[in-house]
Amino acid sequence: MASSISVNGIWLPSPVRGLEVIVSSAVDNGRNSLGELIGERVGRDNYKINNLEWRGLTRAEWSGILELISGFTFMCKFPDPVYGGWVEVGMYCGDRSAQPYWLEGDGNFRWYESCKVNFIDRGIVDQISWSSEK
Repeated sequence: MASSISVNGIWLPSPVRGLEVIVSSAVDNGRNSLGELIGERVGRDNYKINNLEWRGLTRAEWSGILELISGFTFMCKFPDPVYGGWVEVGMYCGDRSAQPYWLEGDGNFRWYESCKVNFIDRGIVDQISWSSEK
């Protein structure tokens, strides 16, 4: 299966369920004396790639993904559910977890199951771009 997500230009293995992309709008809001919403949108929409999960990664594959996101911030490219095409966004990662699956005789893990992470938009206006090309 073709990959649908890259970090700093490196295409990651295809996640188990594809991509769960959350799009949220920041709003500066309140309510008036009638209880009606008063407010306005602040900034641009923000993206979150929620519940990324891979199964059956080797130690080298999982370590490679963790290395790509170890600098805390990175550029991430994925299909844009809002405008179509592709979007590249400055992101950071949430908690990372994995379940070791196979232990070698030397005490090192060979395979990992349920390798999980979330990618969260930094919200920086000049760290987002759209394209029709992968």
